[in-house]
Amino acid sequence: MESLLRKSIIIFDGECNLCNGVVGWLMKFANDDLFEFIPFQSPKGQQLLKSFDYPTEQLETVILIDENGFHTHSDGFLKIVAKIPKWKRVAALLVFVPRIIRDAIYTLASRNRVKWFGQSKSCTINFR
Repeated sequence: MESLLRKSIIIFDGECNLCNGVVGWLMKFANDDLFEFIPFQSPKGQQLLKSFDYPTEQLETVILIDENGFHTHSDGFLKIVAKIPKWKRVAALLVFVPRIIRDAIYTLASRNRVKWFGQSKSCTINFR
C-alpha cells in the first residue's frame, strides 16, 4: 500500500481545535501535492485505522502514512514537518532531542489538548 501512495496521508482528530490548527498551519506551508489530510472520524479515516489495527473510537496521536510506513507521536509529527522544505532544518534539530522526552511532551499535549484548546462538533478545516 505504502509504495502506491501519491501523497503522504495524515490522519488527525477533526474535532480537536489544536489538531485543526496544526493542519491549517501545514496547509499554509506544504505544497498541495504533499499531504492528504483525513479526519479519523471520516469513513476513510475509520477504514485506514482498521486496516492498521488501530483503535477507531478515539485518536491519541497524529498518524502519518507515507512511503516508509506508519508513524505516530513525536516521530510522526517530526516526519511531517521534515517533508516541508521551509521547516526541514527545525525537524532535523528536534530529532536530536531524545524520543522519550519528545514523546513525553507530545503525550502531555495530546492528553490535555481538548482542555487547553477546546473541541468542535465537526472538523473546522476548510479543505481546498
